Amino acid sequence: MAIKERMSGNEAVAYAIRQINPDVMPAFPITPSTEIPQMVSTYIANGQMDTEFIPVESEHSSMSAAIGAEAAGARSLTATSSAGLALMWEELLLAASNRMPLALALVNRTLSGPININCDHTDSMGARDTGWIQIYAENNQEAYDNFIQAYPIAEDNNVHLPIMICQDGFITSHAVENIELLEDDIVKKFVGEYEPEEYLLNPGKPIAVGPYSISNYAMEARKNQELALENAKEVILKVAEEYEKVSGRKYGLFEEYRTEDADYIMLIIGSAAGTAKQAVDDLREQGKKVGVLKLRVFRPFPAKEIAEALKHCKAVAIMDRCESYNGNGGPLGSEVTAGLYRNKVMIDAVNYIYGLAGRDFTVTDAYEIFDELEEMVTNGKEVEQYRYIGLRK
Repeated sequence: MAIKERMSGNEAVAYAIRQINPDVMPAFPITPSTEIPQMVSTYIANGQMDTEFIPVESEHSSMSAAIGAEAAGARSLTATSSAGLALMWEELLLAASNRMPLALALVNRTLSGPININCDHTDSMGARDTGWIQIYAENNQEAYDNFIQAYPIAEDNNVHLPIMICQDGFITSHAVENIELLEDDIVKKFVGEYEPEEYLLNPGKPIAVGPYSISNYAMEARKNQELALENAKEVILKVAEEYEKVSGRKYGLFEEYRTEDADYIMLIIGSAAGTAKQAVDDLREQGKKVGVLKLRVFRPFPAKEIAEALKHCKAVAIMDRCESYNGNGGPLGSEVTAGLYRNKVMIDAVNYIYGLAGRDFTVTDAYEIFDELEEMVTNGKEVEQYRYIGLRK
């Protein structure tokens, strides 16, 4: 039976961690993710879980310790945000290339400068090419559900890659919402125990770890990583199907909201999808055929599936909560347009930058974007292809 509760996103993730009861959690505090290790350490102190909690001197050490624990065959995780993730950069690549299925609870926060503690996706998008699986949440319920699905995805024999479960700092991490929790025994059964067939620091099979890889081998290792990431797509869908059976909640690579007959679609990640959905509901009442495609899984990137979902619309607004500093748009804008082109879906696409460093994204902003798409298609209006939303004049 579902347990109805009110929780912040950080509380929900910490609760999921308690239910999973992983072996090791190294952590170093950084806003707005600090509450997660704080709450987990409280669960441990109260005897509600027996995870080994390791306080460390930095986020780099946190990820290093998680990798070491995972290499020894232990289920491990950590949590961080923003500059904490940036300090882990070298270790993120090591975790993926050594095929460590550890988990990271990432609470999205902008990277400096200028220094700011509010939400955008600078941190996780900056790490998009490190070889990690990345899954994003719109709300607290999804943050909880995504974390419970994390280990069954990462630890699958066809994957064995680290996984980043992302939620928006303060917007979901600290805001309290109604949420449905699963019972402890259901979670434990769903996630299962971690009993790897092989792990790097197996005393029964001593091997050299981390030697210099000459050119004859390094490229093959990279290709194997890439294949594992491709495999993750099918595993994510399989785990979601199993999770629906125990929770009643359905997940996929993305969510299509009122897109069946939509002429204009907004493609967006994270908490702002709720704002976009409200705008869609309002505009539908006015007879406008609009919809939202909320991307849940950014890595592996579902290019073919997105192209298929968008091929019948007239135009798409691609929303980036991150700046790539490439003079051409954001990371989502680059990858979606490339995916559309390669899959021969030739629709109008406009990239917008919004919500940087916590800047509000409103329902009115969404109205204006949908109006702009319609003006572009029906009246031939010239539209700026790379524009900041809500920028002060």
